[in-house]
Amino acid sequence: MRISAFAKYELGLLLLACLSLVVLATLSDRFFTIDNLLNQARLMAEIGLVSLAMTLVIVSGGIDLSVGSILGLSAMLLGILWRDAGLPLPVSIACALAAGTLAGLTNGIIITRFSVPPLIATLATLALYRGLAEGISQARSVRGFPEWFMMLGQGQLAGVPSQVWILGLVSVLTSVALGLTKAGRAIYAIGSNEVAARFSGVAVDRVKVAIYGLSGFTAALAAVIFVSRVTTTRSDMGTGIELDAITAVVLGGTSIFGGRGTVIGTILGLVLIQALKSGLSLAGVRGDGTVVAIGAVLIATVFLSNLFLRHGEG
Repeated sequence: MRISAFAKYELGLLLLACLSLVVLATLSDRFFTIDNLLNQARLMAEIGLVSLAMTLVIVSGGIDLSVGSILGLSAMLLGILWRDAGLPLPVSIACALAAGTLAGLTNGIIITRFSVPPLIATLATLALYRGLAEGISQARSVRGFPEWFMMLGQGQLAGVPSQVWILGLVSVLTSVALGLTKAGRAIYAIGSNEVAARFSGVAVDRVKVAIYGLSGFTAALAAVIFVSRVTTTRSDMGTGIELDAITAVVLGGTSIFGGRGTVIGTILGLVLIQALKSGLSLAGVRGDGTVVAIGAVLIATVFLSNLFLRHGEG
């Protein structure tokens, strides 16, 4: 069976990730240890959740720059509702998830109903949601969460961090939804040619709103896990996470123009980025050197992606 150009790219990315792991292991004997690998998986959970939904957004031809602000807003709502409003913590968590979902749905409605380009719409809501988070926080943090809540971000199940199980479950569900369902085919169709998708009977606006709602929900879920892991809330939580998520998605082979991409590619991109961050840090490379390395890898993989696709089309 002929292997598609995109499958070849994913295979190449997998080989690159494996090669990077081997090289990084030679730079530091602390890198390839069970404790370090589990810790890196724990740290990857929040950005991983955001990246999974970002994959759907970008495959549909959109972009969501507000996910970091939604994360910060959801985190602050969780803390304020529990501490100041006196709501039970499970209810506060549910409210934070609902607020994140509503923020994402708002993005989708602005984009579809008012024909605002996704870049402009989510850039505006990035500032709006971050401002709301700062206004709610009043420059104060919330601490003192109960012990059971800490298990979500610090606990383990069968020796694996709790949030890694959550990330794995969401990854499987997202992969199945994108690759094996009618909704997933609609997302690819919208990203490839939105006009043609409309004429084919696809409910384009409804699908877009749902995608951005899911993006808001995963950002809020990441906020709950983040708060549980660091045991506090701050209004600046999630700052810059949208750029990390977009980097992972593009590194995984998803076209920034829409119509192409897989969850597996995004996961490989996440693993490669986190491995570089951890391995280079353990090897004594400063933060700016790590950024340069990730940028170089991103440029190289995008070049390879275009090369594979050109050969595949030819």
